[in-house]
Amino acid sequence: MRLTTGLLLSFSLFAFLAWSDDEHHHALTEEEIGSVHFATSCAKTTEASFNQAVAMLHSFQYEDSGQAFDAISLQDPSCAMAQWGVAMSHYHGLWHNGDMAAGREAWRKAHDIASANSMTTAREKGYVDALGEIYQQDGKDEYAHAQAYEQKMGTLAAAYPDDSDAAIFHALGLDVTAPKTDKTFSHQRQCGEILQPIFQKQPHHPGVAHYLIHCYDNPVLAERGLNAARAYAKIAPASAHANHMPSHIFTRVGSWGESINSNKRSADLASQAERSSRNGEARDQRLHALDYLEYAYLQSGQVKNAKVVMEEMNSLPSPPGLTHTGNYAIAAIQARYTIELAQWKQASELQSRTEGTPWAQAITWMAIGVGSARSNNLERAAQAENTLAGLRDATGKQNNTYWANQVEVQRREVAGWIAEQSGKHEDGLTLIRSAAELEESMDKDAVTPGAITPAREMLAELLLLAKHPGEALAAYQAVLKIAPKRFNALYGAARAAEESGNPSVASRYFQELIQISVGEERPELTTARKKVAITAAK
Repeated sequence: MRLTTGLLLSFSLFAFLAWSDDEHHHALTEEEIGSVHFATSCAKTTEASFNQAVAMLHSFQYEDSGQAFDAISLQDPSCAMAQWGVAMSHYHGLWHNGDMAAGREAWRKAHDIASANSMTTAREKGYVDALGEIYQQDGKDEYAHAQAYEQKMGTLAAAYPDDSDAAIFHALGLDVTAPKTDKTFSHQRQCGEILQPIFQKQPHHPGVAHYLIHCYDNPVLAERGLNAARAYAKIAPASAHANHMPSHIFTRVGSWGESINSNKRSADLASQAERSSRNGEARDQRLHALDYLEYAYLQSGQVKNAKVVMEEMNSLPSPPGLTHTGNYAIAAIQARYTIELAQWKQASELQSRTEGTPWAQAITWMAIGVGSARSNNLERAAQAENTLAGLRDATGKQNNTYWANQVEVQRREVAGWIAEQSGKHEDGLTLIRSAAELEESMDKDAVTPGAITPAREMLAELLLLAKHPGEALAAYQAVLKIAPKRFNALYGAARAAEESGNPSVASRYFQELIQISVGEERPELTTARKKVAITAAK
């Protein structure tokens, strides 16, 4: 089933993603991709094209911006910044999936041209020099290179205070290098302090709105990102990513209707882009939007629509070049559907794909393990736990501590449910409590709208089963502070409040569940409406 909207039918924007037979790109307008004014020493005839290429770069349209910069380089071979743009199109700091070899080659060309062409300005050489930190081959890891790049972009922005794009790229660098374990979100706050004044002056710049969303994509700052979220898709309506990105903030605040609308538009635009895409980027974008769409449908009780998303995903042939973004979504969509709806047997029967990173594969094995344990197939659950331990170790060998810890969270969740189903209730509580503590020591990655099920939500359910409703209520409330308006957390909080003798609190959570939900597809909604009616009648 196609995910279309009437709004999209009014746009004649899809052609911008297609390259014609003579390899010339459709000339984009500021109304389609936003307004950027990036000064260069390149030929005057390339000015409009360069601004368009930078605008697409700011919306992470990497394939399209790279092709546009390539075309500029052919038009003006002495333009060092064209090759800088090509190199930037291969640097995917938040996605970790760029073609580093191709980017390094483009950077070398930019460096050589800048050195040979006396017309290249000191400012332009500063851009090239800063990007060189990303492509250094000095034995240091990706994070160290990103830090060095961020610092040099900060220096460049200070040296050229009238160059807003230097400040904007610096702000993105702060988000890329923000530690996942920093719960003060100091980098993200600094990013916002840089971008907010620029947003006031340049409300149609795509990078400003985009990076504000990224920097505020956390439970502490999300409310601050709502203005940027509601502006970005209007700034760059032709961009699949610009239509999707607002849903990062909508997800953080539990605005499910807005998230659904954003991702339906994004998925449609990305599917159109697949017709001309030469790599897996458009499919990655489509699957990423579908994962966020699946999440929003499930949180708003729209089971049939969630199933349509899963069926659409399963119907898609695998393209070459699919990255972690796409592979993660493929695993997550199926896991979300089965686990959130308590379809334990179906979860236990999921088939893990061999494609993708170990941590993408781990999502499926977590669902298999939890589903197997909760459907009393403890042998299959134990297999899943052992597989997760192996995937954790494989991730650790890649020096990726963040994702190794995420997989360890999932292993502990499976082990906890195995213990619970084996009658070792205290062991189960201990394991899943430790999973929750580890999970909450980290913020989520931008690749996901959130955990398949927060570990603390699992802990709350175990506490309810153990007849500790007061502790369960506190656990559910903790989940709702980080992930507002989650369907299962609201329903669980209402049940826990009711069982702990707090009918008014229970009614409040039941009412909130009714307010965020569409239709009557989930039986929990029937229960919630009855409970609210009984309370109102007293």
